Amino acid sequence: MKLLEIKNLRKIYHTKKREILAVDDFSFDLEGGDFIAIVGPSGCGKSTILKMLCGLESKSAGNVKIKDNIKLGYMPQGDSLFEWRTVLKNCLLGLEINKELTEENINYVKHLLKTYGLDDFKGAYPNNLSGGMRQRVSLIRTLATRPDILLLDEPFSALDYQSRLAVSDDVYNIIKKEKKSAIMVTHDISEAISMADKVIVLSERPCTIKSIYDIKLENKSTPINNRKDKNFAYYYDLIWKDIDYHV
Repeated sequence: MKLLEIKNLRKIYHTKKREILAVDDFSFDLEGGDFIAIVGPSGCGKSTILKMLCGLESKSAGNVKIKDNIKLGYMPQGDSLFEWRTVLKNCLLGLEINKELTEENINYVKHLLKTYGLDDFKGAYPNNLSGGMRQRVSLIRTLATRPDILLLDEPFSALDYQSRLAVSDDVYNIIKKEKKSAIMVTHDISEAISMADKVIVLSERPCTIKSIYDIKLENKSTPINNRKDKNFAYYYDLIWKDIDYHV
């Protein structure tokens, strides 16, 4: 079932001297349960696409059709936690903004914190958490409003390599357990292949879709284990060449 239909999405930035075409003719459909990764050269417009989908930036042209009653949740780069709010209060922020701070929703957030190993830290402040724990709090804050589709913008970019691996497993497992669909922007090809069902490769700016890869791994499980699959290197080589990184 199609949850999201994107047709001919376009973004133009206007400066005093000229127009800059950032995104051109981006079209894609998201099916229920899909995990999509978007990769491409640095600065090509990956994050701009997500921001247009969730309304943080206006689109210049094109259509975004969201199935009735489908909600989107946006998880920005970094964890963006407020240091003066406890873990629980950070997780309740979206509900406060949306005026949905009901007892039922508060209990749902507490349930998520308990389920994903943060119950003992709900009264703690972010500076007492590890990078991985902060990222889990950020995801739970996004899940608190019960979105059907998660938009993840470079969710692990602030973490060191070892933490990225561990947290990607955590986030992937939470998304699958909560039965969410997801679109993730990342510059990390390995991350994209290990987590996504499909990988969209974008061109340089103005970005358009160059290729879409269906990721077929033999024993698909967690992102860390997926990196060991014999087909992983095959997809990595294809996507690396398609992006045409200049070293």
